Amino acid sequence: MDWITNYLPIIWVALGVALLLFLNMKVKLNSVLALLISAIFVGILNGLTLPDVIASLKAGFGGTLGSLAIIIGFGAVLGKLMVDSGAAQRVATTLLNKFGVKNVEWAILIVGAIFGISVFYEVAFIILAPLVISIAIEAKIPYLRLGMTMVAAATMAHSIFPPQPGPVALVEAYGADMGMVYILGLVVVIPSVICAGIILPRMLRNLDRPVPPLLKKSKEFTDEEMPGFAASLIVPLIPAIIITAATIINYFIEKDSTVYQIVNFFGSAEISLIIAVLVAIYVFGLRVGRTMSETMKSFSGAIESIAMIVFIVGSGGAFKQIILDSGVGDTIAALMQNTSVSPLIMAWVITAMLRIATGTGVVSAITAAGIVGPLIDTFDVNPVLMVLATAAGSNTITHVNDASFWLFKEYFNLSIKETFKTWGLLLFTNSIVGLGVVLILSLFI
Repeated sequence: MDWITNYLPIIWVALGVALLLFLNMKVKLNSVLALLISAIFVGILNGLTLPDVIASLKAGFGGTLGSLAIIIGFGAVLGKLMVDSGAAQRVATTLLNKFGVKNVEWAILIVGAIFGISVFYEVAFIILAPLVISIAIEAKIPYLRLGMTMVAAATMAHSIFPPQPGPVALVEAYGADMGMVYILGLVVVIPSVICAGIILPRMLRNLDRPVPPLLKKSKEFTDEEMPGFAASLIVPLIPAIIITAATIINYFIEKDSTVYQIVNFFGSAEISLIIAVLVAIYVFGLRVGRTMSETMKSFSGAIESIAMIVFIVGSGGAFKQIILDSGVGDTIAALMQNTSVSPLIMAWVITAMLRIATGTGVVSAITAAGIVGPLIDTFDVNPVLMVLATAAGSNTITHVNDASFWLFKEYFNLSIKETFKTWGLLLFTNSIVGLGVVLILSLFI
């Protein structure tokens, strides 16, 4: 019966997820309560003491919101200002005029990938969501179809390309060449996002959903009322521009110097987003004739509408922390360490299992690299391909322990079933196609 003992941590997590789904879908309990109850259940079953359970809940909830609350809140404000000023409508109509309804998905794919490389995923999602919905409304197509395209591009680019923290850690762990990661990464990303972001949404049915209340347009704007296209596009790109510039500047300045600290202060996701909101208050508010009171009404309305999402994301972080502190990741790592399968497949499987178990892409990638990295010299495989296989695994299907799962669900006003059908399926497609391309590349490299 030793094997049962070995698998117990994973079994308890599975039961915790089942309890969460039951409470949320059958009992109709609010997601915040369902997440916290299930997290406590998993922690106790996995042998955490009651004080440790409380400590994990607080650490997970506070830690998640500490890094995401400003991003989610101010990102929602930026999106709301774009919607209420007509900036989102301006970008939507311009892209539709340039690309046409049939090709607008390709424009969304490119923009999503750019944001995925440049900023944290949550920033990319929060900024692009209102734009995607505006384009969908103008094009008269289901917004979830374009939403899936945007998410597929943003998540895959975020998982594979430096300077995002996961890929950077993988390059270091495997001793890979960063330039080749970019080059071969493109070969992996392009078919992955086409399959998950273009083909998959066209195959799914029943994607037509009511527009979320936060993102409904207050009016139809005339051409004179809307900000110009350049301003409408550049202002939401301010975080991406600042963060990317800071990353480049870091290569040329001394670490821990005063200049370094200043650059990275402004180059943080939080400060760059605050700057973008301040610029948006002027460009999308005062400059287009709105009073400060009207502009602040959009500001407060966005924060009020996002409050429940913030609590749900925090509760998801608490659930994730309980799983991490229960040692489930260590259990999975130990079970996979003695396998004799291809190192590329092994890296992908370990990372994918850790991502499913912990809900965190960066943690799963770094943990898997820590397991497989020391063995890299014994493998006859290109380190760049190991980076890409691990990155693809970190982008696999997620569920209720992932803050991004709840962000997608609540922002687009979906049920858990609908979120699995869209968010879950597109990530799984992204990951599987990515691994397939890496395996094909391994035949030649």
